[in-house]
Amino acid sequence: MISPETKAKYKVTIGIECHVQLKTVTKLFSSVANDAREAPPNTLVSHIDFGLPGALPVLNKEVLTLASRAAFALNSTPQLFSKFDRKHYFYPDLPMGYQITQWEEPVILGGQVKIEVDGQEKTIGITRAHLEADAGKSVHPTGKDYSLVDLNRAGTPLLEIVSEPDMSSSQEAKAYARELYLRMRYAQVSDANLFYGNMRFDVNVSVSQTDEMGTRTESKNLNSFRSVEKAVEYEIDRQIELLEKGQKINQETRGWDDAKQKTFLQRTKEDADDYRYMPDPDLPPIVLDESFVSSIKQSMPVMPESWRSLLSRLELDASSIETLLEAEVDDENVDYLSLIQDQLDKPELAKFMSNWMINTEIPFRHENDSLPALNSKDKAAIYSSIYELVKANKLSSNSAKALIEELLKDSSKISSAFGTASLTQAVEAYAEKSGYIQVSDKAEIMDIVKKVLQENAQAAEDVKNGEMKAIGFLVGQVMKLSQGKANPQMANELIKKQLGL
Repeated sequence: MISPETKAKYKVTIGIECHVQLKTVTKLFSSVANDAREAPPNTLVSHIDFGLPGALPVLNKEVLTLASRAAFALNSTPQLFSKFDRKHYFYPDLPMGYQITQWEEPVILGGQVKIEVDGQEKTIGITRAHLEADAGKSVHPTGKDYSLVDLNRAGTPLLEIVSEPDMSSSQEAKAYARELYLRMRYAQVSDANLFYGNMRFDVNVSVSQTDEMGTRTESKNLNSFRSVEKAVEYEIDRQIELLEKGQKINQETRGWDDAKQKTFLQRTKEDADDYRYMPDPDLPPIVLDESFVSSIKQSMPVMPESWRSLLSRLELDASSIETLLEAEVDDENVDYLSLIQDQLDKPELAKFMSNWMINTEIPFRHENDSLPALNSKDKAAIYSSIYELVKANKLSSNSAKALIEELLKDSSKISSAFGTASLTQAVEAYAEKSGYIQVSDKAEIMDIVKKVLQENAQAAEDVKNGEMKAIGFLVGQVMKLSQGKANPQMANELIKKQLGL
């Protein structure tokens, strides 16, 4: 374990290369299906993926639309001119002996992403983002002395986003990776499913005791925000420990063992010259016109930074805002943000909806995968009705939670029982019929209070003597006797009044 004092002597520099699988129907250069998640090995392949002699690639046009959307999501613009190159290396899962990528003139140049760590905002620069065809996958069966090759992923369209080396801690690296995930999801560029490898991170780390960067290592194919954070932490400690012992850091590619929480050596890191880049003679340059770029810009949805600005007007804390941002893309059939946006002219209602979504609906949906999605109009009416009931002290917070969960399970029971009423009226009628409405009639609650005080004379005497904890017990007895329907605040006030406090 490296001490904080020793760490403080070193400057940490971190850059991240993120591979994003574009959500096209077919592959980058062939008409084969692009979704290989459940496909048997080597069933989604073509003569192009196999690298057969004479096979000619044809660019998937949809890739340019998605790459252009990614450019705007990265606060950049797509390049009007870009081209493909060949990157030569020899692995079993790359039959052509080269990868088709963009080296000299990528589709995206520049950009930036803002992150926040411990309340401090920081801007991470984007060097470039380029299109490339994914390689296949080598499979190493446990206990066997051979490897297998699956080419289903070969030719999958990727956008590799290369950051500037602007990060200096594992927390910043994790925040940046998560922000890229949100931006690619909101821009509808990728499914970004980390489990299936739709988004993978290669993390470059170096440490130095001077302002110059040290020798970097690259930890490849990290597929979770936590693994990005932990791999960076491990590499920082490992490199500092070597330097403290007077040893040398080697430029190398490393893997990540999630079970051991350690990186491990894979191979010596190549330089660009080793790949013998050359223009791809089979693919013409990509030329975009201004009208195409303009149409993409006009079609861009609201991005995370804009939602943060909008939601901050409701005085929600940063953690609550991030919960809403993630929930919006976790289930594309459930609407949260636009419903809140529609109520911004009623800030109190908008905040109420936000808090109940964060604290009740989102956790409840996580626990119940098969919940139906309510249409926006009905969902807004239900939340508005419950808000009015809570505001009028007709519904306690516990009853409101139970009612929301019941309606999330099956909202049709309201319309079927009260089909002639408006949904707003139906919610209150259903709450009344189901016993959720709390009693706020003073005379009715006073009768219950008198009975409770009579049956719990010692507790009443304790309250009179200043032991105010006992009043919670008495309120509990009132709630029990009223079957949970009494307004607890009113019960508290009436107990004090009856005891002369």
